Amino acid sequence: MPAGLRSAGAAAEPATAVEMPMAEVQLDRLRKVYPDGHLAVAGASFTVADGELLVLVGPSGCGKTTLLRMIAGLEPISDGTLRIGGRVVNEVAPKDRDIAMVFQNYALYPHMTVAENLGFGLKLRGRPRAEIARKVAAVAESLGLQSRLAARPAALSGGQRQRVALGRALVREPQVFLLDEPLSNLDAKLRLSMRVEIARLHRQLKATMIYVTHDQIEAMTLGQRIVVLDGGVIQQIDTPMALYDRPANVFVAGFLGSPAMNLIHGTLRRHEGWRLACAAGELILGQDLPDPAWAASRDREVVLGVRPEHLQPAPGGAALQARLEVVEPVGNEIFLNLRFGNQALVARVPPRTLPEPGSLVALGLSPSHLHLFDGAGGARIGG
Repeated sequence: MPAGLRSAGAAAEPATAVEMPMAEVQLDRLRKVYPDGHLAVAGASFTVADGELLVLVGPSGCGKTTLLRMIAGLEPISDGTLRIGGRVVNEVAPKDRDIAMVFQNYALYPHMTVAENLGFGLKLRGRPRAEIARKVAAVAESLGLQSRLAARPAALSGGQRQRVALGRALVREPQVFLLDEPLSNLDAKLRLSMRVEIARLHRQLKATMIYVTHDQIEAMTLGQRIVVLDGGVIQQIDTPMALYDRPANVFVAGFLGSPAMNLIHGTLRRHEGWRLACAAGELILGQDLPDPAWAASRDREVVLGVRPEHLQPAPGGAALQARLEVVEPVGNEIFLNLRFGNQALVARVPPRTLPEPGSLVALGLSPSHLHLFDGAGGARIGG
């Protein structure tokens, strides 16, 4: 285990690897409608490849946990087809789906030792004692818990308890791991080290994992692909950097990224070059548009998107002027919180001498990194 999750000086990789079976998970138009008519999941369709770590992310109430519980068999499926390893499992009981679930609350048995907690699931299935001991030892080594096997949960740290909960799933060697916000109860430093640990375990085990989180940083750093949900509807599915660089709509653009993308509402005009006419004034885009497809939106309401790192102080050739409200130095970079009319903006800049809050700051845009969205529906315009 990495040093963040095991005692100082521990080896980076365990000598014993726990190999897991792999399985493809296929969702075909999965829907969940509650008796009161609430549509929690609206026709989710995607495939999780063998050995893939896929993340479901979105705000509270977006349907991500409901979708995970449908895969686990803890929520009935209203419509659509779910396959695990090629087998339709819509009506299969959770215990027969060959999945293991890790929850945000550790749910450890307080009267049992770490070893007993790890092996309890195998004991319930009637596995021989020698097999249980062998698998518990292998998982304990993978998770850096060898020295804690005789301890009870009350004597463990939060990170150790979470590792025991993860180990209880690992020891079963399921086809699919389902993780429902497993790090939400940990402090920020431990969350970071556990993220690294889960990524390492996935690389080591090559297991199929579906991971739910509301934390977009967690999603970006862990997921090989990310499914972004809002209101029960899938907004976009792609790799982390593809989502960051080419968000499909305003929701994805504003949700992924920390700080979030600046989204400036206005009307696209052509007058001595291209401009975005906003309530606070005109934002100068230049003689040519970054994408020719934008021209079709001339004189229409649009939303211009620009990441904080692509909004930079530019005394000469500025696109707009905004009033500096708050300066946030965070070490290797500085966040400038600005106001352009009623529009809040954030710029991410390297350490430098800055004007005082209250000053007007001339800002330039990076044309090749601009995004344009439809002002009505929010869909991306152009490439």
